[in-house]
Amino acid sequence: MRRLGRGTMDYDKLEHALRHDPEGAAPAELRASVVGALEDIASGARPLRAVRHPLGFLCLPLLRDGARGICLHLFESGGAGGADGAPVEPLAAPMHAHSWELLSHVLYGRVANLPVRVTEDAARPTHRIYEVRSEPGGVDELLPTQRLVRGEPGPEHTSSGGETYAMAAGEFHATVVAKGSPAATLVLGRSLPGRSDLSLGPLHGDRHRMVRRLCGAGHTERTVRTALRRIHAEQRD
Repeated sequence: MRRLGRGTMDYDKLEHALRHDPEGAAPAELRASVVGALEDIASGARPLRAVRHPLGFLCLPLLRDGARGICLHLFESGGAGGADGAPVEPLAAPMHAHSWELLSHVLYGRVANLPVRVTEDAARPTHRIYEVRSEPGGVDELLPTQRLVRGEPGPEHTSSGGETYAMAAGEFHATVVAKGSPAATLVLGRSLPGRSDLSLGPLHGDRHRMVRRLCGAGHTERTVRTALRRIHAEQRD
């Protein structure tokens, strides 16, 4: 197998590595690629700033290639730190469905996914479906639709460091990380045409907007250095 270059974010190679050797040598090479990319950010060689995601984690957008992208999601103890170091609290409903299919590799920690079975039920609804429209400037607008549904959480599936999981576009779920237990995932996403990002929200909620704020350069670098230490510790274990 052709080796991944240090710090190189090549979508096709990373996807092949995870799908064909999810727990063997390929993820070890993937981690080496991630470490190289993070070292560039930590040193200031790559001026990338983390984004405070409304769902409560920090996102490092490592690659954008048309409909495809690679991000690092950092779930920190007590919430991911924001631009001022304050915890990021989830601002959107945690039960959501992406317009893109994802492949996620846990670099360290434990990440639980809770599938949610959604059925149309205007007579006994528990939630309204909201469409999430994201603007290039980092603004998310949540629009209430006419769809009233019942959302029934299913059994939780937990992935630990070194494991990979996949999720189809349109699949409602909630991602859960225990408080005080930091985790990080490398996420490969591929957008599908004609799909919308969706969220389960209150029955009588209004249209509203959320802003994804950038962390400062110094805070981003400190957070990345912490992630690097944890990745190295996971490798030693």
